[in-house]
Amino acid sequence: MRPLGLLLFATLFGVGGYATWHELQTSQWQARWVSRYAASLDYHLAPGPSSEIRFPEDGPFDRRLGYVQLPTFIERLSARGFEVQAQARFSPTLLDYASRGFFVPYRHQSQVGLTIYDCRGLPLYTNSYPQQFYESFEDIPPLVALSLLFIEDRGLLDASRPTVNPAVDWPRFAKAAISQLEKRLGLGGQASGGSTLATQVEKYRHSPEGRTGDPQEKLRQMVSASVRTYREGPQTLAARQRIVRDYLNSVPLSAASGHGEVHGIADGLRLWYGADFAEVNRLLDPRRNADSDLQARGLALRQVLSLLIAQRRPSYYLGAGRKELASLTDSHIRLLAAGGIVDTRLREAALAQQVEFRDLQREPAIRTVEATKGISVARMRLAGLLGMPLYDLDRLDLTASTPLQGELQTKISAYLASLADPQVAAEVGLFGERMLSPEKTADVRYSFTLFERGEQGFRVRVQTDNTNQPFDINEGSKLELGSTAKLRVLTTYLEMIAELHQRYSILDTRQLRELEVRDPLSRWAVAYLAQSSDRSLPAMLDAAMERRYSASPAERFFTGAGLHHFNNFRREDDHRIASVRDALRESLNLPFVRLMRDLVSYSTHEAINSAELLKNDKDPRRLEYLTQFADREGSIFLQRFWRKYRGQSAEQRIETFLQGMRPTPVRLAAVHRYLLPDAPRAAFDHFLTSRLPAAALDAKDLDALYTRYGPGAFSLPDQAYIARTHPLDLWLLGYLIQHPGASLSEVVAASRDERQEVYGWLFRSRHKSARDSRIRIMLEVEAFTDIHRRWQRLGYPFDNLVPSLATALGSSGDRPAALAELMGIILNDGVRLPSVRIDSLHFAEGTPYETRLGIRPNIGEQVLPREVAATLREALAQVVEGGTARRLQGSFVQSDGSPLRVGGKTGTGDNRIDTVAAGGRLISSLAMNRTATFVFYLGPNHFGTLTAYVPGQTADSFRFTSALPVQTLKGMAPILQPYLQAGADSLCQPPRPSRQVPSAQPTRLTAGTPGTQ
Repeated sequence: MRPLGLLLFATLFGVGGYATWHELQTSQWQARWVSRYAASLDYHLAPGPSSEIRFPEDGPFDRRLGYVQLPTFIERLSARGFEVQAQARFSPTLLDYASRGFFVPYRHQSQVGLTIYDCRGLPLYTNSYPQQFYESFEDIPPLVALSLLFIEDRGLLDASRPTVNPAVDWPRFAKAAISQLEKRLGLGGQASGGSTLATQVEKYRHSPEGRTGDPQEKLRQMVSASVRTYREGPQTLAARQRIVRDYLNSVPLSAASGHGEVHGIADGLRLWYGADFAEVNRLLDPRRNADSDLQARGLALRQVLSLLIAQRRPSYYLGAGRKELASLTDSHIRLLAAGGIVDTRLREAALAQQVEFRDLQREPAIRTVEATKGISVARMRLAGLLGMPLYDLDRLDLTASTPLQGELQTKISAYLASLADPQVAAEVGLFGERMLSPEKTADVRYSFTLFERGEQGFRVRVQTDNTNQPFDINEGSKLELGSTAKLRVLTTYLEMIAELHQRYSILDTRQLRELEVRDPLSRWAVAYLAQSSDRSLPAMLDAAMERRYSASPAERFFTGAGLHHFNNFRREDDHRIASVRDALRESLNLPFVRLMRDLVSYSTHEAINSAELLKNDKDPRRLEYLTQFADREGSIFLQRFWRKYRGQSAEQRIETFLQGMRPTPVRLAAVHRYLLPDAPRAAFDHFLTSRLPAAALDAKDLDALYTRYGPGAFSLPDQAYIARTHPLDLWLLGYLIQHPGASLSEVVAASRDERQEVYGWLFRSRHKSARDSRIRIMLEVEAFTDIHRRWQRLGYPFDNLVPSLATALGSSGDRPAALAELMGIILNDGVRLPSVRIDSLHFAEGTPYETRLGIRPNIGEQVLPREVAATLREALAQVVEGGTARRLQGSFVQSDGSPLRVGGKTGTGDNRIDTVAAGGRLISSLAMNRTATFVFYLGPNHFGTLTAYVPGQTADSFRFTSALPVQTLKGMAPILQPYLQAGADSLCQPPRPSRQVPSAQPTRLTAGTPGTQ
């Protein structure tokens, strides 16, 4: 090459080398190009769901904050009545960038967590995580920042390089690359890390499992960190300072028992060492610690430094490796002193100290969560909506709102809690007949729910009790709520009348008289329409309310597979013949039992001609009903027997079985040969002789028994008859011996043939009467299946009803919240709306994943005719105006002083287990709980329930009725009154002054005040 060419080449090479060296030192070209590119990686929030968005697929922080799960959350919420109202849109460049796998650039928040607001927009619950943090770089003591940089990234804050890229330290990166190459080639040498603070933050936040799994992942971290740094422009000093702050606020420091994950130096100091974050910062800041104790400064330095070191292997160093951590901390203190970061005096003071780890057993790190019922309900509802535990829920980047009215919630909670004080209870009027006595006030639990109806749903404004326990009587219980079941019975009755009106009102009088109808309701409907001049549905419903039923308890009712006897609450009512309206108003039992019988008859005749079925023994449908009976009855017995043996070993199960029989040689032989057919003869002999030592069985006797009752000699029913036990009990025990871990569902599935065999006697001709009674049982079960379907459509919460007329009096159980939903349907002209406890969710505010969800506009479902709802409202108002809730009359008024229309239904549940001997003689009665409930509406927009509840055997000493919740609600009137004024969402507006009337004030009852039921 000619000299001129060599000179030119050398010049170009030198210029290129200098430019490269200059770029590595200053990052000027990167700053210019990358910042322009990063500025195009934009996003914005727009209405509706977004198709221009890509959620992260992994990463510890992205999972903890809920960004990874957002598509799943949206899907779950959409299935539960929510819709995306606004969501972030990625710019085309950002969408392309994210699709290549890089981490989306945005400014991380130092503190996030769940926040729940009430309907006024005021915080009801806030969980900030981490609890403490550095709000700005200036808040960090210089000694803390310098110590971190000395350990991890010494040139990060070099102000002489304003555009430098903090994501790559090229010498350090080259050294790390060479060490990795040596490792792959099997050469010696100490491995070096190439991570800067910027890439470390990317790694533990966004990389899978917070790790660098391969070179490709490292490249992704570096590119993502570079783009994130330059997104706010080519000057990077502020971004680099923010990296230091973010690292100190979010570095993972293992997990502490009772707290969970620990992130950030602040929470690390508190949870691992019990140190005060503010005090540590004061000690390590020379601007504030001029007079501080040197030893305290040394300990503070050691605590912070140990956490900065522990982040490399936090689970090890903060657990089993504490001694090694102490040694490493000593080394780093000396290095800091050698580097001029700390002076000699502070070095010696720090070396002389030893950190003491917090004893998490004696000082648990459990964060106290405010446990008011409203907060508990809101958190549990959110957890259910999103399908995640409360621990994870609290750490989501989520703001939610609830329709609860925080101020009213607090007032009602305080009022219910105050009722434990006998003096307050007396002022409210809770003492008297069928009420309370002063020594028992503290044992009663009260639960209250208030809804407000709106266009989008029934919004829960108050949900509270006086226990502040997670268990929620309103939504989590199954209780016998007594006469409140009459409201469901009446609703179904009027619904059936409306069906009959729709079916027959189009017929003329001649056609009606020619009809052949079999059930009592249909006969009445046809007769009414044939002779009435007013055929409108309201008139017919009003007439239906005047139908009369006997209140006599003399009749025995074949229901629920047996004969039953029912009583009224008051004996004075036994000779009455009351209208349906009066029976509801005064809560008479027997008229509703007979009304329920008519409902069963209606449902039965709607499905099948039961009279013909019972008359003709050759009807092929009888076989189907008998088969269903055998299957159902056998399943009930199996469930009972399975519970008896649950959790026991095979030997224990046999002993349990034998405890229920009187042993004889024949019975024991039949049992053993069925249960253990393959057992050796010696085991059989030992089984009998050990249990019957006085029987003096010789070898001949044992041989005869062994042979006579061997496998196949008798059918299962005959073998059980010989053993004097239930065939299914014997079969189940044998099955469990062969399948010891069988579940109840497996047992039921495996016993299908045996259940039919056990009831085979039903199919023999000489047992027609027995077959008839079993068919009647199955017809009743079928009818209750139809009634259950109707109840479920109106919010009944359970999967089945007890197929018995006793369901009219509450034997099938209910929930206060479900009763409130029924009241909402009645108040809302028969339209069912969703019960709203969470009305909006706002995920990831200010991030590229921001998503807002709200309740989907819902026109509701017409589940009852409007006319039926209006008839029910009127009937319920009469319960307050002159019935069992009459003590509430006049307690609520409107702002102009006129009375507020109030209606409701009372119910008392005395839930106990009675043991009855043959002939019906009561042997014992064990109280399980006692309830008294009032489900109500207050004016045109508000409704709810109030329940008084005593759990356990303590209930045996209480005799209160639903007079107690009615009087409790009356005492609550002054609190509720200002919030019940006309107008949409009135509960979420400032309360208006209201005119009070004397009857709305709490009153004290005398001992002679009559109770209500």
